[in-house]
Amino acid sequence: MSELVKVAVDAMGGDNAPFEIVKGAVEAVQESTSLKVFLVGKEEIIKNELTKYSYDQDRVEIVNATEEIEMAEPPVMAIRTKKDSSIVKALYMVKHGECDAYVSAGSTGATLVGGQVIVGRIKGVERAPLAPLIPTEKGVSLLIDCGANVDARASHLVQFAIMGSIYMENAMHISKPTVAILNIGAEEEKGNALVKETYPLLKNCPDINFIGSIEARDIPAGGADIIVCEAFSGNIVLKMYEGVAKSMMHVIKKGLLSTTASKIGALLIKKPLKTALKDYDLEKYGGAPMLGLNGLVVKTHGSAKAVEVKNSILQCVTFSEMNITEKIREKIGVDHQ
Repeated sequence: MSELVKVAVDAMGGDNAPFEIVKGAVEAVQESTSLKVFLVGKEEIIKNELTKYSYDQDRVEIVNATEEIEMAEPPVMAIRTKKDSSIVKALYMVKHGECDAYVSAGSTGATLVGGQVIVGRIKGVERAPLAPLIPTEKGVSLLIDCGANVDARASHLVQFAIMGSIYMENAMHISKPTVAILNIGAEEEKGNALVKETYPLLKNCPDINFIGSIEARDIPAGGADIIVCEAFSGNIVLKMYEGVAKSMMHVIKKGLLSTTASKIGALLIKKPLKTALKDYDLEKYGGAPMLGLNGLVVKTHGSAKAVEVKNSILQCVTFSEMNITEKIREKIGVDHQ
């Protein structure tokens, strides 16, 4: 057997911890033989959860952590003071090379701060963006940045485009992925100061396949493989995406159950509709990786259930096996220039 990919999982983070986190971790180990999971958190609680499942005990290990970082805590202070928290201990396992990756549904702020200050950025990377995959009519697109850098500069966005291209080429096997910058119009002269400054830099960047601006309404149709933006706009796009998807499901369900005839029709289309909508389930695509760090940090939704946790962990296997961190280091890292 080749060397296992080791993933540190924050077992105490998220709305559904520890039961959904532990369940997702066990399912990931059951699905992939290339994986070992370290469940970081309160040992006795995790042990009790693990008694519910059958799994390869050589590939699931508990790392005791006596503290938890709550969602509402100030992230910087929490990282500094709660050294025995599940988030901090798991991140240090990545920093020290004990694990290849970290996954958490816990505090986004603590994960972002910890990723930057504990795991650390690759030398030469100016900012580490959060980059979730979002479903489109053509498959998936990468939204970069969606939450880490709300006050980005033009040079940051260029690096986001380069790192996003490396990720999509290697993790999603898309040859020459198209890159577009989020804008309020398709014309080159449109946009705020940041977009206007960034556009020509992306246009003249030889490392990406830049196709110009993209409006938010064109994202669901798959207008670009990679959508580059600062985190303020990106997070709004992501949250609107999630909200519209949820609302549309309610509207469709209400319409299908409104009359006797529609209920009969609903029974006829239930299976193909369920199959078609499966590709639009965000849980399928795992979490959002922070690109440009010295190890992989993945943030899942705070409300993540086992399937999203599982897919986030499996995402780490692909990331590690495709050596994406090293490829980013080779392209951007100052030691390689």
